[in-house]
Amino acid sequence: MSSAAALATESERWPAQSFCHQSIVSNLLFLFRLFLRDHSIARAVPAPVDVVLPGIASPVQPDLVVVASDRIERIVEERVEGAPDLLVEVLSPSNWLSDRREKYAAYAQAGVREYWIVDPAEETVEVFVLRRDSYGLLGKYGPEERVRSQVLAGFEPAVEDVFDV
Repeated sequence: MSSAAALATESERWPAQSFCHQSIVSNLLFLFRLFLRDHSIARAVPAPVDVVLPGIASPVQPDLVVVASDRIERIVEERVEGAPDLLVEVLSPSNWLSDRREKYAAYAQAGVREYWIVDPAEETVEVFVLRRDSYGLLGKYGPEERVRSQVLAGFEPAVEDVFDV
């Protein structure tokens, strides 16, 4: 198989996310890292990184993964083993239902403390926090608002900064 054919096969199996999607992920990573640089309370990394969740057979690859410093041992060389403290998914036309149903339920079941769903079409960020074994909505944030995190106290980025593409 030629290298061009191999590349074509790769892109068919794992199509790239849109420029808008990746811009939002980049913006969020920048905002998280800027905050975390001054607070040293967690680590944040973008996809692709495998996250092995308890009770879930296959690893997941959220758009952003945040692990608190007191759980840093969950980060091993090539993956995160155990529930991270905060996960972010940016909705795409091809996977929005999975992010809202399957991943939502799986992340809660695994014990992920906070789950953000970022909707580029609506320009909103929904923050869900784990209460016992299910998520409750902390807030749905839109233009001219600031996102609030329970896991990262004091982290309140402007919604405009998330969607600045």
